Amino acid sequence: MEKVLVVVVHPNMNESVVNKKWVEALSKWPDRYVIHDLYALYPSGKIDVQKEQMLMEQYNRIVFQFPFYWFSSPPLLKQWQDEVLTHGWAYGSKSGYKMKDKRIALAISAGVDEAEYSANGEYRYTLQQLTAPFELTCQYIKADYRPLFAFYGLEYFATAERIEESVGAYLTFLNTL
Repeated sequence: MEKVLVVVVHPNMNESVVNKKWVEALSKWPDRYVIHDLYALYPSGKIDVQKEQMLMEQYNRIVFQFPFYWFSSPPLLKQWQDEVLTHGWAYGSKSGYKMKDKRIALAISAGVDEAEYSANGEYRYTLQQLTAPFELTCQYIKADYRPLFAFYGLEYFATAERIEESVGAYLTFLNTL
């Protein structure tokens, strides 16, 4: 089975509940998953662009795992996109499109319940709608964007049982990517 690159982007992993549990589970399967923790690798925020591009070229299945807050991703992921997905490498030239046809997905932990992310909910939009910029970015670089995986209700409904159930569901999601 081809390995999945999981790019973890959590600014405070030590205090994480769900993302930390997911990473612990992934680390038990080094033959299936490669964990690439951006905040651990780049605590100063200085990204090694060439290293990141070379890493992306090695994998055909890539998941960006992060907590969802302020209706987006942590800032280091946006910086990573701005710096790594460059003209001539990710798009815009005959030699570009190095991410072409790579299967890319998001794995998100969200604080509120799924019902709040709906037309009738508190936030009026689904998580799929709020993450549309990621889908459009993948379209732009000719990557194959896949449906996202989400754990909802972290703030109020994060029981140990639900979190443990999410681990199995997450592993199944990754294996079918």
